[in-house]
Amino acid sequence: MAVASLQCYPLLNSPPVSFPGSLSARTPVRTRTGQATRSRLRRCYCSQSTERRSPDNSPAQLERLFSNVNQATMKHEPGSVTGSILLVAGTTVGAGILAIPAVTQEAGFLASAVTCIFCWMYMVVTGLLVAEVNVNTMCELGSGGVSLVSMAKRTLGTFGVRTACFSYLFIHYALLVAYVARSSDIITNSLGIPLWESATLFSLAFGGLCYFGSQRVIGAVNGFLVFSIIASFTTLVVAASGNIQWSSLLETNFAAAPQSIPIIALSFVYQNVVPVLCTNLEGDLSKVRKAIVLGTAIPLALFLIWDAVILGTIPGLAGSETITDPLQQLRSSNGIVGPIVEAFSFLAIGTSYIGFVLGLSDFIADLLKLPSGQNKPLTYLVTLLPPLVLSLLDPEIFFKALDFAGTYGVLVLFGVFPAAMSWSERYSDELEAPISPIVPGGKVTLSFVMGGALLVIFSEIFKDILQLQGLH
Repeated sequence: MAVASLQCYPLLNSPPVSFPGSLSARTPVRTRTGQATRSRLRRCYCSQSTERRSPDNSPAQLERLFSNVNQATMKHEPGSVTGSILLVAGTTVGAGILAIPAVTQEAGFLASAVTCIFCWMYMVVTGLLVAEVNVNTMCELGSGGVSLVSMAKRTLGTFGVRTACFSYLFIHYALLVAYVARSSDIITNSLGIPLWESATLFSLAFGGLCYFGSQRVIGAVNGFLVFSIIASFTTLVVAASGNIQWSSLLETNFAAAPQSIPIIALSFVYQNVVPVLCTNLEGDLSKVRKAIVLGTAIPLALFLIWDAVILGTIPGLAGSETITDPLQQLRSSNGIVGPIVEAFSFLAIGTSYIGFVLGLSDFIADLLKLPSGQNKPLTYLVTLLPPLVLSLLDPEIFFKALDFAGTYGVLVLFGVFPAAMSWSERYSDELEAPISPIVPGGKVTLSFVMGGALLVIFSEIFKDILQLQGLH
């Protein structure tokens, strides 16, 4: 077996440090000194740096933090950027796309398009902040597979960990319940089998893929599902676009746009798989950035086209106080659309389910202090079983919880938290940030991210209080 030797180049005035020996499953390329000498944290030059490579008479720069190595074959298996883009896109394109026309109909297409683009930009920034903190945490801990628990503990302390754990678990379990419930309903309608069999079949098929499949297998299946989504989406758009009234797309009510932000933000959730991306791509932030930007741009295009087709075929929705389901109206007026919508919904749910299971299982493994890089039965049992059981109860109970999760949980966990963790990491005297910030703007950008999320949250709280008072 060949012996590999990794070179680490400290930023301090000290000689290079060599790490001889065979590569492990995830060979760390950064080392950290004791707590008393935190300021002398050894930092390696990585591909995130904009500096040129060293001259020939000095060692070359490293392009990753560690190496993902197959323990059976001892071969280097780096994550694919294309597979990572598809993972982000598949995680983002979920059942939320089906709800977008219903929550944006009062605002109209133009106002909702502006809102979608704004939410996309906002969620890209928060995802990059998560990646930045995640890679810095991996540098300090010297290992991959770092989830939000370790990130929150390092940057925000015990209170941050507890808040992050509650929000993360609540959002993920709530959405997984919705995914299992909706997919089982589709399978039951198609195959005529009992609901519990459909739910079990769906959970075993997609959960088994996440547990037994390698990165390449999961990436290939997810890629197939994403391309199938695009194909079914294209068919759906062609079938429904024959009756588009272009004048309907010009109907606008910007005053109603803010109320759609929570659901649109929920539709753009992908940050749960960012720690998975950082580990699969070996801490290479240039690749992670590309995966996030391109992976979320695909759903953005789908959301805009989808919203235009649905709202454009049903005139008079903008400014109307009567909230109806445009998709249901389209189903009733066009019999061809129904089966296509079911196929598109199932594929979209499948890709999101894979991403959420991978993210939640990594989170639980970190929470239970299990070794990274190993599939543990307990981790997947805790991940898959509760949503399956809860989905077999009355699913209507959880729909309000999903709305609550989109309004508060998502904006707290994937809005306020990324900015707060980055702020603590960048400006705290007690923390080291080996990687330069990948989100520019400093405190102004971080304040805007936190302030925007808090503004929406408090606006929704105020609206809910007024609604409760109106009931009495």
